Amino acid sequence: MAARSKARKRALDAVYAADLRSRPAAELLAEQAENAPVNEYTQRLVDGVYEHRHRLDEVITQYAQGWTLRRMPAVDRNVLRLAVFEILFVDDVPDAVAVSEALKLVGDLSTDESPAFVNGVLGTIVRDREQLVG
Repeated sequence: MAARSKARKRALDAVYAADLRSRPAAELLAEQAENAPVNEYTQRLVDGVYEHRHRLDEVITQYAQGWTLRRMPAVDRNVLRLAVFEILFVDDVPDAVAVSEALKLVGDLSTDESPAFVNGVLGTIVRDREQLVG
């Protein structure tokens, strides 16, 4: 597994746990760092999702037609947050890579329907990216 793929998985672990425990992901990541060093990109993702959480949730809610954030499986919700952060705020990651990595995560960790759902949401966000960033 590539370094950034591992970083995304670890960031997902942190934001997922934070979501379920209603605690800041950076706190949970700091606790994990006591046992193993934290990759710089993992930290960037966790910090970015935290910093832009309101905007990320707003965009996801807008594009996940018929689905509220709370109704989504927790893995899907948090994978979407990470991917939308990369799409909107990380210029050195191509949109296709962000989408592909998100699909891999939900394919490995979520429901059978999750990859199609996440792909549909992210596909429309990528399509409208210029409007969302501008």
